[in-house]
Amino acid sequence: MPADPRLARWLQRAEARIETTLPATDASPRALHAAMRHAALGGGKRLRPLLVYAAGAAVQADEGLLDAPAAAVELVHAFSLVHDDLPAMDDDDLRRGRPTVHVAFDEATAILAGDALQAQAFSLLAEETRAPHALRVAWLATLANATGAAGMCGGQALDMAGTGASLALEELERLHALKTGALIRAAVRMGALAGTNDGAVLQPLDDFAAALGLAFQIRDDLLDIEASSEQLGKTAGKDQAQAKSTYPSLLGADGARDALARQVARMDHILAGLGGDREPLRALARLAVERQH
Repeated sequence: MPADPRLARWLQRAEARIETTLPATDASPRALHAAMRHAALGGGKRLRPLLVYAAGAAVQADEGLLDAPAAAVELVHAFSLVHDDLPAMDDDDLRRGRPTVHVAFDEATAILAGDALQAQAFSLLAEETRAPHALRVAWLATLANATGAAGMCGGQALDMAGTGASLALEELERLHALKTGALIRAAVRMGALAGTNDGAVLQPLDDFAAALGLAFQIRDDLLDIEASSEQLGKTAGKDQAQAKSTYPSLLGADGARDALARQVARMDHILAGLGGDREPLRALARLAVERQH
C-alpha cells in the first residue's frame, strides 16, 4: 500500500518553514549560521514534523497552524543530533551521509550551533501569532518537557551512563522512552493540541506515539547490525563497538523483531479505536518500522 499522498506535501511545507526560519549565511556570524543550516537542512526522514501534521489531521486542526510546531520539533531533533555526534558523546563523524557538524566545522561551532537551533525552535513557537496564546504556551511546555531532563536530555544521560554496562530490558525501555520517544510523543501532542484539548482524544494519541517511539528505536537497533554505513548515512555497528545495550543484544535479533511486531500490533489497536482521519498516522507508523535507513 503506498504512503498517504499528503505526506509529500507536508514534507515540502516543513522544509520550507525550516529553511526560512534559519539565519542566512551571508549574515554574521557566518560560520555559526552555516553550521546551523548544515545540521538542519541536510536531509533526513523528517518523521517528527510529519507526525505533527498527521496528528493535526486526525483532529481536523487548521493545517496552517501546524507549520511552526512541525519546524520547531525538527530543529530540536537537529540540535540533539549535533550534540549526540560530539566526541564527548557518541563521537561520530558521519550523519545523513555527510560529515557531522563538528567535523565539517569544529567542535566549538557545533556546540553553539546545537544551542542556537534549540533556541530558534522555542522562538518559532513563541512568535507564531496565528496561534492563540494558550496554544503557544501548551506547545512550549510540551516541547520543553520533551527536550529537558525529563525527556531527551535525561535519556541521553542514561545512555551515556549505561555505555559498557548490561542494562535490564526495563532500564533500556525507560532510556529510549526518554531519549527517542519523548520527542516523538511531543510531535504528536503538538499536532493534536492545534485541534483539541480533549484528554479522551489526547491520551490514545499519546499511547500511539509511545508505541511508535519504542518501535522506531527497536528498528534502529536492528538496522545498526543489519545495514551498512552507506545505507544508514551514519556509522553502522556503532552500538556494538561502544558496548551499548540494545534490543538485539538483550533479546537477540529474532527477539527484537518479535518486540517490534508487538509494538506494531499495539499501534494498530490504538488507531482502530480512534475517530477522525487516522491514515496519515498509520502510514508514518508503517514507514518507521519498515524503513531501511
